[in-house]
Amino acid sequence: MFRVSCIQLKSNDNIFSNLKKTEKLIKKAVSQKTDFILTPEISSLFSLQRKKLLSVCTSMKKDIYLTGIRRLAKKYKKWILVGSLAIKISKNNLVNRSVLVNDKGTIKTYYDKIHMYDVVLSKKEKYFESKTFKAGKKIKLFKLPWGKIGLTVCYDLRFPNLYRKLSKAGAIFLSVPSAFTQTTGKKHWHTLLKARAIENFCFIFAPAQSGKHYNGRKTFGHSLIISPDGKILKEIKKTEGVITTSINPDQANLLRKKIPSLKKD
Repeated sequence: MFRVSCIQLKSNDNIFSNLKKTEKLIKKAVSQKTDFILTPEISSLFSLQRKKLLSVCTSMKKDIYLTGIRRLAKKYKKWILVGSLAIKISKNNLVNRSVLVNDKGTIKTYYDKIHMYDVVLSKKEKYFESKTFKAGKKIKLFKLPWGKIGLTVCYDLRFPNLYRKLSKAGAIFLSVPSAFTQTTGKKHWHTLLKARAIENFCFIFAPAQSGKHYNGRKTFGHSLIISPDGKILKEIKKTEGVITTSINPDQANLLRKKIPSLKKD
């Protein structure tokens, strides 16, 4: 058994402000005796403005937000997944990167979001993430002290083959840090997350952005922790905050033995 926490934020375009809010919620999670903390997508800097991001963002080594999270992980002796950061990998290239930090403050692995959110929801609501970020190419798993976790980010959720690959490679936990839009979130968020949990018999950890942000964009919130049989274990609806619950990793393997669907495809 271990305890996991998902943090819900309404990030803005100020890295220091976002770090301060995140630190406050990490402390709250620590008080709830957590072992593993996850933050949402683009926790540090909420923007899709390429020019601005290229001028502000840095490498992982120099990133202010990530440095702060590493310090907190070491201080409180907790594993922390930074849901994602905008990281500069070259003069003209950015990636949307999820970063896993251990309880000593060391970066253990990272994942660059593969599926870019290029959609036209209406005449007024359009997103073209590929104009800002370079897509990742590799799936990523890591063996936590409690079992393997598969790393994904937001729009990846709509591509079930990715989750199948991760679960067949041994993942029993799946992270889905997100900034789901209000428009699609109210229609699809809960259904998609439950489906990924059930079809793969994995725990889902889905910390989210929530609310109307400084740039007018609205995110859905509803951070969730879901069991391998699709039960919502914890949920926070719209406010910034943290949810924490106990996890029994054996539940995933027990369900996989009862219904061996992962072995059939």
